[in-house]
Amino acid sequence: MPRLTIVADRHIWEVKSAFSELPGYQVNLTTLERNEINAEAVRDADILLVRSGIKVGADLLAGSRIRFVATATVGDDHLDKPYMDNHGIAFATAAGSSTRSVVEYILASLLQLYREQCIDLPESRIGIIGAGRIGSSVIRVSKALGMNVLANDPPLARQGAKELTGLSDLLQRADILTLHTPLTRTGKDATYHLIGDDQLKTFNGRCIINAARGGVLHDEALLRWLNGKKGRYAVLDCWEHEPNISRELLSHPQMIIATPHIAGHSVDGKAANTQFVYDALCRFLAITPAWHMRQYLPEHKSGPEVISSAPSLMASIANACLSLYPIAEDHKRLRCSLDGNDDELAASFVRQRRHYPPRRQWDIKPVRFEKTEPQLMDIATAIGLRIM
Repeated sequence: MPRLTIVADRHIWEVKSAFSELPGYQVNLTTLERNEINAEAVRDADILLVRSGIKVGADLLAGSRIRFVATATVGDDHLDKPYMDNHGIAFATAAGSSTRSVVEYILASLLQLYREQCIDLPESRIGIIGAGRIGSSVIRVSKALGMNVLANDPPLARQGAKELTGLSDLLQRADILTLHTPLTRTGKDATYHLIGDDQLKTFNGRCIINAARGGVLHDEALLRWLNGKKGRYAVLDCWEHEPNISRELLSHPQMIIATPHIAGHSVDGKAANTQFVYDALCRFLAITPAWHMRQYLPEHKSGPEVISSAPSLMASIANACLSLYPIAEDHKRLRCSLDGNDDELAASFVRQRRHYPPRRQWDIKPVRFEKTEPQLMDIATAIGLRIM
């Protein structure tokens, strides 16, 4: 039986159950902390499994036996793909695995902003930059809420996609801006600092949400935009220079929701990350998968969440979604990190991301509305709530 040596980030969900045994191989699995994964640690490994905090390129891989790299994350800007292509190293990501979790984060953010009277729903016009897997889902649920939607995606527009608008037009017309692009630094459609001072000068709306990648939004420009006028608000899950995030932004009174890069970190999203990576490795090894995440996901055994009557339809939707995901609690936890110095803030960011409290997707726990009316049920179902 051939031997297979795997080095993996210790904090990949269920990494030991998924990768300790693979059909047809004698597996030697070593799990390490992020700062322990270095060139020496991977030199004699065949397979490397990482998360977004580990830069994978020549400094890490040169001189190693690595022939397959996978990241249990949607983003891949930490992977030097040209280097791996040039050295015959296959690679894979978990792109698409946590789409539902991120969309629920965006919905919870919108509804928390509505609850705090920062925006009007559904009257606000939302501008969605990036109409791929996540962006297209945000388009769908925004329309389900009754919002007017503008979407921008130059690569898709060149492929003939319909109902897209230019960035300058979107910035002038949107009330809310939400980002859903990868982080790329070169090429025709580079997204690094896609939204900076010049763009924010033309943005006539009042709220910006970034749950894409740090660096797509220029954080210093965002700070200047917030300082420019009261009645402007922000939601940040992805930050430049993570984990050394901006203390000024985190403490800003107009920062309504600030979280430690956890939009996709529902239990189900993290489980799907592992499943995607496991399946990709099985394809690479040409073996039949024998592990599935459903064996390890906890069952939901309690009864439905009862949603009391509210003054309006949108308030009822907010009560339901925010009972399932009280996103303000995530914000409070990160804001508490301001009590420490900069190093302690960075350490708290990492700790809160790594040990994020269990959050389940909305289809796991059913809800029951005290007052049922057809339009409410239609919206609730369309955005993914499980009605009982």
